[in-house]
Amino acid sequence: MTNFSFQASREWWSQRWLDLLDSYRFKKRLERARNYARQGNVLSIEFEGAKVSARVQGTEPEPYQVSLFLEPFTDEQWGYVIETMSQRAIFAAKLLAGEMPPNIEEVFTANGLSLFPFTLSEVRSKCSCPDKANPCKHIGAVYYQLGDRFSEDPFVLFQLRGRTKNQIIDALREFRSAHQKEVVSTEPAPISSTLETTSTNTSASFWQYQEPLDPNLVVIAPSTSSDVLETLGAIPLSHDLADDSDANSSDVLMNYLDTAYKQVAQQAFLAAMNATAN
Repeated sequence: MTNFSFQASREWWSQRWLDLLDSYRFKKRLERARNYARQGNVLSIEFEGAKVSARVQGTEPEPYQVSLFLEPFTDEQWGYVIETMSQRAIFAAKLLAGEMPPNIEEVFTANGLSLFPFTLSEVRSKCSCPDKANPCKHIGAVYYQLGDRFSEDPFVLFQLRGRTKNQIIDALREFRSAHQKEVVSTEPAPISSTLETTSTNTSASFWQYQEPLDPNLVVIAPSTSSDVLETLGAIPLSHDLADDSDANSSDVLMNYLDTAYKQVAQQAFLAAMNATAN
């Protein structure tokens, strides 16, 4: 019922405002208020700080004077709210672009506040008409017109809570600027040229070592017998020493020497290890 012809589509924050009015139980009065808003009976709407003053044409020749306001937040409360906004980049970016973030209410609830009124009784309104009911159709017409204003400029809703668009934008920029300076001041100092020189010298002398090695770290492994015997080659035996009945006498001697070399090498290695341990 709130989507009447001259404003067919509304932003979510504007619709939240109108849903509050639609909770009013006197539906006939709301219908007359919508007709007043649709037919242009709201002649003017002006802001005086956080207070709205409007002129609404009724059945009398002289327009009725309507005033409307919400309970504004204190300076301290707004300080907390704007600081919280500045910590969320998406909030600051959208507000600076003239948009209302979808979850903007989280900023206020985090500080124990509510951007939107919970009931109509929280919206203080007054009309110069003789109707004793509140809201009357003139006040209702101003409600609907404010919904359109909210769609065009979401900062109007903030103004009802005590802060203008320029005040909020300036405060957001101030908080973000202070935060950026704080980040810069906490960045680590640049690496000194001395460290760069030391690094260059170290790389140049990396493979040089002037101190003697610890002898305990040096182990000399003996050559294996097979290496020595392969280097010497086959032993040339004279015909006098060779046994004609055994053509492989040279191989037998090489096998004997291989076994002897292994035993001697093992004993020498063990002796060297015991001397190092002592």
